[in-house]
Amino acid sequence: MRTSGSRLNSVRCATALTASGWKNNCVIEFDASGRIQSLREDSQSDVDLILKGTVIAGIPNLHSHAHQKVITGLTEHRIAGQDDFWGWREVMYRANARLDPEQLQTIARYLYIDMLLKGYTSVAEFHYLHHQPDGTPYSDLSEMSAQLLQAASEAGIAITLLPVLYCRGGFKDEPVQDSQHRFFNDPERYLALLESCHSLCANNPDRSLGFAAHSLRAVSPSAMSSTIKAAGPMLEGAPIHIHVAEQMREVNDCLEINGARPVAWLYDQCDVNDRWCLVHATHVDPQEQTLLAQSQAIVGLCPTTEANLGDGIFPAAELMNSNGFLGVGSDSQVCTSPAEELRLLEYSQRFSLQRRTVLVPDEAGSNGRALITAAIIGGNRARGESLAGLQPGARGDLVEIGSDHVEFAGRSPDQILDTWIFSGPDNPVQNVVAGGRHVVHDGIHPAMESASRAYREMVNALDLS
Repeated sequence: MRTSGSRLNSVRCATALTASGWKNNCVIEFDASGRIQSLREDSQSDVDLILKGTVIAGIPNLHSHAHQKVITGLTEHRIAGQDDFWGWREVMYRANARLDPEQLQTIARYLYIDMLLKGYTSVAEFHYLHHQPDGTPYSDLSEMSAQLLQAASEAGIAITLLPVLYCRGGFKDEPVQDSQHRFFNDPERYLALLESCHSLCANNPDRSLGFAAHSLRAVSPSAMSSTIKAAGPMLEGAPIHIHVAEQMREVNDCLEINGARPVAWLYDQCDVNDRWCLVHATHVDPQEQTLLAQSQAIVGLCPTTEANLGDGIFPAAELMNSNGFLGVGSDSQVCTSPAEELRLLEYSQRFSLQRRTVLVPDEAGSNGRALITAAIIGGNRARGESLAGLQPGARGDLVEIGSDHVEFAGRSPDQILDTWIFSGPDNPVQNVVAGGRHVVHDGIHPAMESASRAYREMVNALDLS
């Protein structure tokens, strides 16, 4: 068996969900960069790896804050006056103020391996922890970003690095708080950071770069547009991400100060198109829903985080009915399973609309397959990938569901996906190929033991409790 560091030439899948539907004995060949070169039905040829289960394309994680992993489970104790998103944010700021570059890499390596084990094969890292705890820049502006990139390489996951621009403390151009100085960059320094990150991602097929504005609170639309323009070729065709309308306080503040709701104001001030990923967009009105669908921007949903923080429920059914795009992410890392994100996404719509199988775009069909397909297409677009799924030109990302599990007995491939999402075993992912590399072998990542040990030692030393 090859090591996780080398790329496979070919894989045979007993059953695979390709861009054109289910195929049996599907041989997938990869090029030297880990992209799919060809697919064919072939039961005879020699291949590097045989996958006997049910194979789907890898699911992209379109929104991750790796540094927040260390506080999962530590914010569930009720404190008077802190039982909302804003109270949680203050706890998060305090906990993450202490992290140094080595600790960030330790967190991210463990986290990214865990993502692979659950079926994510790529991650869009929305990264704003740029500077030293007191706000002093590191001598290398991209020091913290480099740790994330290295962690992704060691884990074997593809990464889209989204360095975050954060240049004010509110809609009225207030100064940032003391706890936000680690995030702060004016546009000039941000462009220097972006240039350094661009160099780190160049000529590596498993790394890509995009732009992120933290929010309309933290970046004015004019600063956003001018910074993207000034970046020039570094951001040509690259994805653009922003948190927007996650909390009603943000909506109300924007209405009071700017005379418009956040999503509407963003569309009025910026040229929002299919390169954009609007993260959360929880509180939108019908007119804003229309803007989202017509622009073909991706809505980045993080259902377990949104539930954990009490954000609210995004009207996903309306977006899907208007042929809009969405994907899912792990955000605060309370959950790293795409199956659980998709389950909660569907269930939230059922709660809201009081009916079943909501997010199926056609009159009939598999709910699980529809959710997975939407997440693969939307997630890849949010990472700047023009092709998604198992087809030539797309990344060679494969996830094998161990369909010999007793709970999948007697089920068709579509029904196996339905069972995985809605009622299956905790984690039936058996093998994962990311960019043509075999990174998870029979449910085991070869680096997980050492990554877990380092993570445990680091968390104990932090003493966050």
